[in-house]
Amino acid sequence: LDPTGAWHAWGMACLKAGNLTAAREKFSRCLKPPFDLNQLSHGSRLVQDVVEYLESTVRPLLSLQDDDYFATLKELEVTLRTQSLSLEVIPEGKIMNNTYYQECLFYLHNYSTNLAIISFYMRHNCLREALLHLLNKESPPEVFIEGIFQPSYKSGKLHTLENLLESIDPTLESWGKYLIAACQHLQKKNYYHILYELQQFMKDQVRAAMTCIRFFSHKAKTYTELGEKLSWLLKAKDHLKIYLQDTSRSTRKKKTTFFQKKMTAADVSRHMNTLQLQMEVTRFLHRCESAGTSQITTLPLPTLFGNNHMKMDVACKVMLGGKNVEDGFGIAFRVLQDFQLDAAATYCRAARQLVEREKYGEIQQLLKCVSESGMAARSDGDTILLNCLEAFKRIPPQELESLIQAIHSDDNKVQAYLTCCKLRSAYLIAVKQEHSRATALVQQVQQAAKSSGDAVVQDICA
Repeated sequence: LDPTGAWHAWGMACLKAGNLTAAREKFSRCLKPPFDLNQLSHGSRLVQDVVEYLESTVRPLLSLQDDDYFATLKELEVTLRTQSLSLEVIPEGKIMNNTYYQECLFYLHNYSTNLAIISFYMRHNCLREALLHLLNKESPPEVFIEGIFQPSYKSGKLHTLENLLESIDPTLESWGKYLIAACQHLQKKNYYHILYELQQFMKDQVRAAMTCIRFFSHKAKTYTELGEKLSWLLKAKDHLKIYLQDTSRSTRKKKTTFFQKKMTAADVSRHMNTLQLQMEVTRFLHRCESAGTSQITTLPLPTLFGNNHMKMDVACKVMLGGKNVEDGFGIAFRVLQDFQLDAAATYCRAARQLVEREKYGEIQQLLKCVSESGMAARSDGDTILLNCLEAFKRIPPQELESLIQAIHSDDNKVQAYLTCCKLRSAYLIAVKQEHSRATALVQQVQQAAKSSGDAVVQDICA
C-alpha cells in the first residue's frame, strides 16, 4: 500500500546489515532530489533518517572497552562491520577517509539540499568544506546565515570563520554578499558587539564608526552616563582617520571593496568635527550635571547625532546647563553654526525655558550674548523678547515691564504691549511716532480695544 515506505524500510534494513551497496539500490526507488537545492530546509525526512543512522553508526575502534580485546576474531569482525568500516580513529574535522561519512555525503549530494550538506560539514568541524561548497554552488546569503554564520558565532567560532574566509579569498570579494547579509542579520538581532567585530574584520571603517556612535548614545539617560562612554567617540574618530588614510594613499594599495561604505573626504571631515563637538558638549554637560546646574528634562537624550530638532535641543541644553547663559553660549553657538540651524528659533526656545524657570535676568544675558555673537540680525533680540511675552500671564509685572523696555523697535514695543493687553501703554508709544506710522499703529490699538470691549481706549484712539 505504501511502496515508498516499503523501499525505505528495506533500505534501512540493508544499512543495518552493513550492505551499503544494496541500501543505495533500495533507496534509489524512494528518494528524490528536492526541486530547489537552495531552499532553507534539510531535505526530506527520509533522507534525514538515513543520514542520522549513518552518523550514529560510526564508532572509533579505540572506543572499545578493555574486555572487547578478548573477544574472538569472529565477534570482532562482526563489531567492525556493524559499527565502523574504518580501522582508524577519525581525527576531528577529517571525514574524507571514513566510509560511512562518505555514504552520508552520497545521499546528501544526490537527494538533499545545499543547507543540509553544509550543516553536515559544520557538524563535523569541516568549516572549510562548508564554505567551499557554498561558493561552488553559488548558494544565496540565506543559506550562509542559516548553515554557517549563526552556528559559528553561537559556538564562539566567529574568529575561526573570519580566518578561513580570508584564507580562501584574501580580498574578501567572493564573500561580499554574504558579509553584507551577516551584518544585516546581526543588526536585526541587535547583536551590535558581534556586528562591530565583523565590521572591523571587513575593514568597513565608516560603518564601524557608526556602530561606535551607537554604543556611545544607546539607552543613555544622563550626560553623566555619556561622559563615561566617551571612549566610543574616540574609537569612532580613529575609524574615520583610518578610512581617510586608506582612501588618500596615492599608491592605492588598499582599495575599498564594494561592501565597504563609501564617503567623500569632505563628509568624513564633517563627521569628525561632529564627533569632536559632541565630545565637548558631553564634557560640558557632564560637568554641569555633576555641579547640579543641569538636569535631564527630555528623553531620548539629545545628541548631535539626531535630526535638526534634536540638535537644537542640544544647543538649548548647553545654553541653559551652566551656571549662567554665558557659560555655555560659545559651545551652543558653534552647534548652531556647524549645522546651520535656525539660530533665532533656538534662542527663542531657550528664552521660553528661562521664563518657565523664572530666570528673567538670564534672558537679558542671553540677549547680550546673541548681540555680541556678531551673527545676529538687529531684530533678533526683539524677536526673542516678543516670543517670551507670549507667556506674559506668568511673568511678574515688574519683570514684564523690564522685558518690554528692552525691546528696541517702537513698533515691536506696541506689539508687545498689545500682546500683554496693556492697551493704554501701547497707545502712548504708537501716538508718538511719525504721523502716517502713528495712524497705522493707533488703528491697531483701536482694533484691539474694540475686541476686548475697552470703550475708553477706543475713544482715545478715535
